[in-house]
Amino acid sequence: MKILVVGSGAREDAICQSLRKSDRYNDVFCAPGNAGMRLFGVQTVGIGELEFEKLANFAIENDIVYTIVGPEQPLVEGIVDYFQDRDLKIFGPNKEAALIEGSKTFAKDLMKKANVPTAFYEEFTDLGQALEYVETKDQFPIVIKANGLASGKGVFIIKDMGEAIDVLNQLLTDHKFKTDKVIIEEYLDGEEFSLMAFVNGESFYPMPIAQDYKRAYDGDKGLNTGGMGAICPVQNIDCDVVYQSYKDVLKPFVKAMNKYGVNYTGVLYAGLILTKDGIKVIEFNVRFGDPETEVVLPRLKSDLSKVILGLLNNEDIDDITWKDQGVDLGVFVASKGYPTEPIIGKTIGPKSQFQNQQLKINFAGVSESNNELVTNGGRLYVVKTHANTLQNAQDKIYSYLDTVDQTNVFFRRDIGKNAY
Repeated sequence: MKILVVGSGAREDAICQSLRKSDRYNDVFCAPGNAGMRLFGVQTVGIGELEFEKLANFAIENDIVYTIVGPEQPLVEGIVDYFQDRDLKIFGPNKEAALIEGSKTFAKDLMKKANVPTAFYEEFTDLGQALEYVETKDQFPIVIKANGLASGKGVFIIKDMGEAIDVLNQLLTDHKFKTDKVIIEEYLDGEEFSLMAFVNGESFYPMPIAQDYKRAYDGDKGLNTGGMGAICPVQNIDCDVVYQSYKDVLKPFVKAMNKYGVNYTGVLYAGLILTKDGIKVIEFNVRFGDPETEVVLPRLKSDLSKVILGLLNNEDIDDITWKDQGVDLGVFVASKGYPTEPIIGKTIGPKSQFQNQQLKINFAGVSESNNELVTNGGRLYVVKTHANTLQNAQDKIYSYLDTVDQTNVFFRRDIGKNAY
């Protein structure tokens, strides 16, 4: 099959590599992709992820069987509707369903209707009213979230009133992330994990749970990022909790989507937390998670291209099989200054240094110059491996990372720490 993947990050690279592992040959293209992807055989196409007409024309002209959308923005802006209007197969939710990620208030309302447990919250568009509400709080921390898309950086854990004033001014006065509405909610304390599922209508097929590490620095210090690494499976979350997540979160939410006319086909991502009061939802996203995808898809034994084609053809999927042994670990290398002001255009080394046969690498914010890869974004690439134990996985990855030039990059050295 000829398959087009839309996006340019490590998540899309991981999707492409999984599609290329098919037991029947797949010709995989990625638009726009990045320079690093080409080191491992992905064919990149110079079309932006929001250039819907050009993407659709490419699909028609190249006999693409179906398209997979990686990032959230094209989904929220209606790429699925555009392709479907031209009778093109595309895997992802339509514009209405993508509001689950595009509008936190929409998602919260749907969770309420589904009786899915989540944090208590209030929403505000007026700065004065938001500040008055925070002043009534007698206990910190609290959480402030930008209502729209913010690439994983729109969630703020607020420790005191001064920090609340600063963040609310950023969001409602300066409109950081183009925000015009905020969610203020209770802080949930517990063990976080991510649950993704393939969804088509009322049918859903869960993937193994993963755990990502949002904070920039070791020990969960620093600002929130798009994710500095991930592990799968999550050894400190037991099977009963996972089953409860299916029963109390995925099943009622998928049922509510259908009941209230949200037509959903694609990957549904649930960011969950196990609190002293049980499982609660932190957020829902409408696509493969990043960096979770990079450690989950390598565990897939079934043919990803057949699974997605079956979902698009409204077929019942008999069996999706996953590896049940060992651990998959991924560590992101980021440009210095990330997540606020990552340095751009700086070398991260010759292309040859990334062709290590013992490890897998998925590339994100990189470009090419004089046979070297250079920084072109915040998160640059994720180094990942499969090993029998977490310690073995960490030893492999960090032994390799100790050999790379760290002048312009940084990474966390404690990814997987919760799983001991």
